[in-house]
Amino acid sequence: MATRFLFSLLLVSISFLNVIPTNYAQILSSCKFDAIYQLGDSIADTGNFVQEDPSSSFAKLPYGENFFNKATGRCSDGMLMIDYIALSAGIPLLDAYLNKDGSFDYGVNFAVAGATALSDMEVLGINSLRQQLEWMFSYFNSRICPHDVKDCLKKNERGLFMVGEIGGNDYNYALWNWGKTLEEAEAMVPKVVQAIKDTVKRVIGYGATRIIVPGNFPIGCFPVYLTTFPVNDTSAYDELHCLKYLNKFSIYHNDLLQKAIEELKEEYPNVIIVYGNYYDAFLWLFSKANMLGFDPKILQISCCGIGGKYNYDSSRFCGDPETTVCSNPDKRVSWDGIHLTQRAYELMAGWLIRDIYLKLQCKQFDSYSSAM
Repeated sequence: MATRFLFSLLLVSISFLNVIPTNYAQILSSCKFDAIYQLGDSIADTGNFVQEDPSSSFAKLPYGENFFNKATGRCSDGMLMIDYIALSAGIPLLDAYLNKDGSFDYGVNFAVAGATALSDMEVLGINSLRQQLEWMFSYFNSRICPHDVKDCLKKNERGLFMVGEIGGNDYNYALWNWGKTLEEAEAMVPKVVQAIKDTVKRVIGYGATRIIVPGNFPIGCFPVYLTTFPVNDTSAYDELHCLKYLNKFSIYHNDLLQKAIEELKEEYPNVIIVYGNYYDAFLWLFSKANMLGFDPKILQISCCGIGGKYNYDSSRFCGDPETTVCSNPDKRVSWDGIHLTQRAYELMAGWLIRDIYLKLQCKQFDSYSSAM
């Protein structure tokens, strides 16, 4: 365990420190988290999906080519935002719950690529928040508090819980697979947000006291959406060449989610619940692309893919023998048209850490906990 912990911290020095000022690189370590627990989808999955489907493209190179040339099931060329958040907290990278050889002394990753907030499509074998909660509570009941749930309440107050990002796939399946209109997808949003809100309540019931609930990305900037729903009218695109009507959809989801978080904070005044602003973090990345080392001319072009204006073809996904990989993923934001590159996640993690740190109220929380 000590070797693994030191290895994870070594990653900070070779990767994290070169994008975040030294005073931010391990800033979350002052929160003194004992563990991190992650629920979500492919934005955070560190290997659960490939445990269920070893034949997946995510289990093979070029996925992971910048993670010591090892495909781990992360949907990127390297590390994800949850990896950088863990490192900033001084915690080893989270192992996937389904990894039989995983080490869970510092938390567990329950996220699964393709997962949904709603459980409607479980009959099709699609993972959901409901199933991830079952895994989480099974883990708690067997490892953290096998004798008394009160043990969980005490132990989990030192943990950080990441509820999401989740919900994007609910809309993706509706729009891509079931041929729903955007209006029909919008009608799903209150139900999706309610599922996330209910999940937060359930983890609070198991002692969670510090929770981050991320919102969704501006989907109108992603190659998959730009390719699938092109618009010939140039006025439909904003100054960053993103589709405005699709980003408006993401804003609608995020607005309802933030309202739900405010309601939760009123209901649970002693629990710190923070909105993870993935939307603005991504737009910051796009708007500062040149300064951050990305090539503005290829900002929305996938690194790994084939064909079309955005180097994305849903019938020949990254990893297909016909697809190619760009020579320098660090110059790209998009890895495969749906997911981002390690460099993009790295920079976004830095933005998010700076944004959430004060909101987590770590020092105030320590004072409160000591008084209890």
